[in-house]
Amino acid sequence: MCGRFTLFTSWTEIYDLYNLTRDADRGRNTAPRYNIAPTQDVPFVHLDKEGNQVVSDGQWWLVPHWAKEKPKWAMFNARSEDADKKPAFRDAFKSKRCLIPADGFYEWTKADDGGKDPWWIHLPDARPFSFAGLWAHNDALDITSCTILTAAATEPVKQLHDRMPIILDPDAYDAWLDPENPADEAKALLNKNLDGQLEFHRVSRNVNTFKYHDADAIEPI
Repeated sequence: MCGRFTLFTSWTEIYDLYNLTRDADRGRNTAPRYNIAPTQDVPFVHLDKEGNQVVSDGQWWLVPHWAKEKPKWAMFNARSEDADKKPAFRDAFKSKRCLIPADGFYEWTKADDGGKDPWWIHLPDARPFSFAGLWAHNDALDITSCTILTAAATEPVKQLHDRMPIILDPDAYDAWLDPENPADEAKALLNKNLDGQLEFHRVSRNVNTFKYHDADAIEPI
């Protein structure tokens, strides 16, 4: 799963990951974020009606376009194995796929003292990446939202947890975003990921509360 992540990389570097063209997307004023939690707003990249890559902001907790209220069950992750079939996610999987920029995420293990030890997981040199995601807009509730796709954990993350977010290979970005690609072909693209390149180290339990946002959250201990 993925229940917290970081996005402290400068927007200039994030911008270069994508094929964005709008002036508004180039000049976004973003602050470093070291402990993003579900229901908070996050940026995500998707295609507009003209087929151009654009950035939107939405809450990290998917609200399907047909929902009459915000779902009370967890909607910040979607299982890639069956998201294309589940009523809550299948419409988004078909035509509203997105990329969610990040530079790391957290996972927890149980410690000998009964507490939970957090680990910060990232690519080498903490370079930025994109989670494979889905998005939706609910007109009735006026909510734009997104979720992160997950899969069975592979090495090295399986040392910490049995699930992990899918970090998409940049070579698959365009095809993933393209709504003309049918769901089965899009699903196959999720195998083109960078998950095997991940590294991790233990960090302070301060990040166990989502209210902790200091830059030392990712420092090894």
